[in-house]
Amino acid sequence: MKKNILFDTFKINKTELRNRVGLAPMTRISATKDGYVTDKMVKYYRSFAKGGFGLIITEGTYIDDKNSQTYQYQPGIAFDGQAVVWKKIVDAVHEEGSKIFMQLQHSGPLSQGNHFSEETIAPSSVKPKGEQLKFYFGEGEYKIPREMTKEEMDNVKKSFVKAAQRAEAAGFNGIEIHGANGYLLDAFLTEYTNLRTDEYGGSTENRVRFLVEIASEVTKSVGDDFIVGMRISQSQVNDYTYKWSGEEEDAKIIFGSLGQSGLDYIHVTEYKAWQHAFDGGEKSLVSLAKKYSQLPIIANGQLDNIERATEMLSNGDADIVTLGKGALANHDWVKKVEKEEPLTVFNPDEVLYPVANIKDFEIN
Repeated sequence: MKKNILFDTFKINKTELRNRVGLAPMTRISATKDGYVTDKMVKYYRSFAKGGFGLIITEGTYIDDKNSQTYQYQPGIAFDGQAVVWKKIVDAVHEEGSKIFMQLQHSGPLSQGNHFSEETIAPSSVKPKGEQLKFYFGEGEYKIPREMTKEEMDNVKKSFVKAAQRAEAAGFNGIEIHGANGYLLDAFLTEYTNLRTDEYGGSTENRVRFLVEIASEVTKSVGDDFIVGMRISQSQVNDYTYKWSGEEEDAKIIFGSLGQSGLDYIHVTEYKAWQHAFDGGEKSLVSLAKKYSQLPIIANGQLDNIERATEMLSNGDADIVTLGKGALANHDWVKKVEKEEPLTVFNPDEVLYPVANIKDFEIN
């Protein structure tokens, strides 16, 4: 089994990762009520770095004191004070030899616990499908969001920029813009949640425009060595089976546009990263992202399967793999695989229920 490629170094921009295995962003609810980092979070992120993960991507982190927060007890970087406390995590990860990116998130229509506002905003006033997530303290149906004005869209861009600058000042190696899973930016991409009739709605070129503008403005606002990426998916937390109707043509437009936006990488997440993106198609969304963006690609989706992860890296579809469930079950997944030691099977009851906070664990 050719798994050695997992342990090769890889460079994004000018930052070299010690291997090609990363921790996927997984939103936890272990911050303070006011969105400040806790000591438990410091221990949590340090454990993955100590366990060998070359790249750590944080949980989704809210970016302003308006509509961006998604869940209660979610961490933020809306204020300088919040950014300063994040430095504890940055230093802990760096001490263990890993790099760390912060995922910046705006909840958009899927907010179910905002410390600052009772209303939700979205590209259009369309009620989200499904129900709120109970393990994030949600209950019942989602609210009907208010359609964003152009001024609010400009303010969101500024919030992403300021959050990225705070993350850079706190010592992060980069940031990842959350453009996936039904949250605000993905709501612009999704046809049935974006009914706008201006230049941000209608065609796929128009629906990806807001994402491209944010990516471009963020990359211009930070240092040349600071990494800026974006996470993209088809599925959403409230609409798990959603697919782009334009199929590969949509992929060409979306990934091609993002590839020209100034981003350093794209992080693609699918239920099973290696599977065909569309019915009757032959290519995975990961491979389409690589083909059309020509950027480094991070792949996520049940890649704790060593053979699958190795194959995806070896065939050039992806450059890095990130693990979620496998990492939660094995904070030292990388070291275990390297030593050919048995892996612990993921048990959701131990890490997600009844709520998705950080459970007690030991660092070996």
